[in-house]
Amino acid sequence: MSTFTIDRRKAAVFGAAAAVRLLLFTAFPGLPELLTARVEISTPVTSFKRLQEGLFLYNHNVSPYDGGVYHQAPILLSLFSLLPNSTTYPSFTYLLYIVIDVLSANALMKISESGEAGSSKLYTSPRKDKKWTSYAIAAAFLFNPFTIATCIGRPTSVFTTCAILHAVSAAIAGQSFTSMFTLAIASYLSMYPLLLFPPLVLLCYDRRSSKQQDSSVYNFVAKNAASMVGLLYLLAQMSSTITGSWEFMRSTYGVQLLLPDLTPNVGLWWYFFIEMFDSFRNFFLGVFWIHLSSYVGGLTIRLRRQPLFVITTLLGIFAIFKPYPSISDTSFFLAMLPLYRHVFPLMRYTFLALSTILYATLLGPAFYYLWIYAGSGNANFFYAITLVWSLGLSILVADALFAVLRDEWEVERPEMRGKEIRQV
Repeated sequence: MSTFTIDRRKAAVFGAAAAVRLLLFTAFPGLPELLTARVEISTPVTSFKRLQEGLFLYNHNVSPYDGGVYHQAPILLSLFSLLPNSTTYPSFTYLLYIVIDVLSANALMKISESGEAGSSKLYTSPRKDKKWTSYAIAAAFLFNPFTIATCIGRPTSVFTTCAILHAVSAAIAGQSFTSMFTLAIASYLSMYPLLLFPPLVLLCYDRRSSKQQDSSVYNFVAKNAASMVGLLYLLAQMSSTITGSWEFMRSTYGVQLLLPDLTPNVGLWWYFFIEMFDSFRNFFLGVFWIHLSSYVGGLTIRLRRQPLFVITTLLGIFAIFKPYPSISDTSFFLAMLPLYRHVFPLMRYTFLALSTILYATLLGPAFYYLWIYAGSGNANFFYAITLVWSLGLSILVADALFAVLRDEWEVERPEMRGKEIRQV
């Protein structure tokens, strides 16, 4: 009977979330096109409009990578070519995006139910009993306005989010190959999830070694790294078969690495490189990429006992510092953060961070309108508000990191529990 009740609660959450999305899709038929055009939701590497253009070329036997407009993975062309035309029969596309959101929420529930956030193999928080139910965490993700806006705007970033969540869920279950396979799919779609490999493979190792006597961590990492490389090569080979050449590599991953498309977004790169002299461009591209990837090693080593939190923190960092971020990345980070409900009392600047994010959310579209449509502002207007947005996210990421480190410190030094600390 209790199992039936639990299933009914899950069905209620998922059904309500699907109903809200269907209502928005059908009651406001112009809303999907409006949100698809928003720079906060669609980027050059995730835009649904660009996907439609690439699909049109693909269906007419023209390379979608010739025109310099389509920068997404070839496998998406095959997937969407199976669906009826989204202009004539949009409901099939709507249902696909709703299903992807529900699958993401289901994986998030499995991560929550595992209890990994409060009690990993190497560390157990004394506050681990303070947590929200998996239903509440799934509802927080599904009914987050950023998540809903992303679903209605239909960027392809939702597929990456779904793949990463399933990779984490499989790692917690100790299913190393499944985890590497879904991480390979996420990396193939967006490239940046490849940076999640170190904490994810350690999470998988911890879960597997707690169930059975495994090989050394170095052998385990090497074996999984080899499988990742093999899976990525297999996906790339499939892509070359789909498109008939390897041209997609330059148009898909080269664009993210070299940033030739400087369309405005909520990130920090576009304006900086608009103002950059060509002679310094390659140097600062290297600096920006080194900065983004440098967090991986330090966080993985320092928080070795809590690899799931390393993944959560990196997702927040990616939402700030990756080349083409959107509110989809922010909604993903905000979906993972409630797993750490037990350290929320240790956070110090939650109100400030959330207020800053809300402030930027409301003013961002207004500033973009003043710049592009009213002509009474310039690029500085919009870039200034994206800086405020990034500041709010930075405060939230740093505050969560402080709370987890403080939680660990109080276990090591119980006499300092509840006392104020100051950095000297």
